Amino acid sequence: TQAHRTPDAIAVSAGEEHLTYAELNQWANSLARALIGHGVGIESYVAVYIERSPAMLVALLATLKASAAYIPLEPGYPAARLDFMAQDAVPDVLLFDSRNALALPAIPSATQCIDVAEIACGGEDANPARKTGATNAVYAIYTSGSTGRPKGAINTQEALINRLTWMQDTYQLTVKDQVLQKTPLGFDVSGWEIFWPLLNGATLVLAPPGAQRDSAAIVDLIMSAAITVTHFVPPMLNAFLEEPTVDGCTSLRHIICSGEALAPTTVALCAEKLPGAGIHNLYGPTEAAIDVSSWACNAMRDSHGVPIGKPIYNTRLHVLDDALTQVPIGAVGELFIGGLGLARGYLNRPGLTAERFIPDPFVTEGTSGVLYRTGDLARFRDDGAIEYLGRIDHQVKIRGVRIELGDIENAIRDYAQVGDCVVVVRETPSGEPALVAYLTTPIGSDDELMTQLSKHLKSRLPEPMIPATIIGLEALPLSPNGKVDRNALPAPVTTRDFIPPVSETEIIIAQSWSSILGVPEISKYDHFFELGGHSLSATRVNSRLRGSLNIELPLRSLFDHPVLAELAEHIDSVRPPSADNSIAELDLG
Repeated sequence: TQAHRTPDAIAVSAGEEHLTYAELNQWANSLARALIGHGVGIESYVAVYIERSPAMLVALLATLKASAAYIPLEPGYPAARLDFMAQDAVPDVLLFDSRNALALPAIPSATQCIDVAEIACGGEDANPARKTGATNAVYAIYTSGSTGRPKGAINTQEALINRLTWMQDTYQLTVKDQVLQKTPLGFDVSGWEIFWPLLNGATLVLAPPGAQRDSAAIVDLIMSAAITVTHFVPPMLNAFLEEPTVDGCTSLRHIICSGEALAPTTVALCAEKLPGAGIHNLYGPTEAAIDVSSWACNAMRDSHGVPIGKPIYNTRLHVLDDALTQVPIGAVGELFIGGLGLARGYLNRPGLTAERFIPDPFVTEGTSGVLYRTGDLARFRDDGAIEYLGRIDHQVKIRGVRIELGDIENAIRDYAQVGDCVVVVRETPSGEPALVAYLTTPIGSDDELMTQLSKHLKSRLPEPMIPATIIGLEALPLSPNGKVDRNALPAPVTTRDFIPPVSETEIIIAQSWSSILGVPEISKYDHFFELGGHSLSATRVNSRLRGSLNIELPLRSLFDHPVLAELAEHIDSVRPPSADNSIAELDLG
């Protein structure tokens, strides 16, 4: 193992805390022996409920050393969603860190809890004997479900190893590399961010919890830690590239993108700002081990579109019609995935597994296999690369997070005063997708009801799944066959009173909001998030304001003061008179 090859090299860096490969391995071995003592072994599931930290890494490594599979319980998720996942998975053990001071999910009575803070590093140096085979589970990650029930995709040892082997052969990580880990554990990209560097002797640099939403913090961390490899979902890459000092991130040699479509303009801007970094577009659903295709981007060649590329090792990609027949090159069909990278299916959901993982009609005689039905529209280009063309169902991607609209609709229907509802995606003036919920209620679109419903949804759903706009209707429009006629749903209408910004600060804020949100006129009392703002657009606005006002502006300022006039007043109240000529170190919380 790497702990034997380079025991004294830094494996993990998290702020002032550092662990060598030997220290990381010893701590993981200690926890693994504790797990084994609790009966954990092959096909056991260990829930990991720990914020991003060295302890989180130890929990993952110990789980694998104990021959078990891990289930991420992302601390940033609403309590109700965490409770559902814990009850649905029934993990053998839940690992937590009492130093995080997080309220534990409602776990089943059969689940044992272990506090990693109480596991001392030391004891035997020998690694526990692992007994897993290629098809045994390595992790199960929950994704949004169309029935309103999130579903856990079970990925296997061989699938993850195949993915990591391809990545190392392709990008050639060395002991000199510093890899940034900033993706939440509940998103499968975190898998390669964590295991790829640790398998190849690089240093894993952990971003502080929550830092993945702050483009300014990411720039600072990349420069201070000399990060060489990092991942972005495309919207966050856009925010990162807008940072005034991003051209100082010269240590970057690989930027990996995935999660949603990558625009040619983003590739071109990245090549301009960071010419020393290669840009790579990867694609893959949670139902395969992280990614199944890749494309090395070139700003000139990809100016008319960035494909998702060609299959990685031991992976087959098919574009098929409704009869499961290959469509001609250039024709549009549904993308199907086969090969070693496929998940084994869904945890405790045999019916859904059979629906999405179908017998492979293209296997040779005497063999068997399955294909995963992605629900993605795609086509092959003449050069063999695949273009992603959207979805064929009601599943969407919002800021890189895969979302089933039915999941949101069921959460809305659970609210007592809602009759029926439908959620759709509409394009904002800035070109970004935004969720709009339409619902029927006994009292129409009462403002207080909508406010309470928003609070209800925030307690149930992750932030990207919260509709930007909620519209009350007397009845949902129906088509002749009795189904909701989505095309007849009214577009959101803004009826606010327009009061122009007056002060210099208000005008600067309004200009930044207008540019980022695509709203032509911003009123003095407009609410950023009611205009369609979200965490990523807030990051972009924050970057613009720091540059325009020449101040150090914490990201939380916009969340604490989302009304334009209030934000302007707050900034003016703490901004020193000299701030027009020098950067002020302010605490605007």
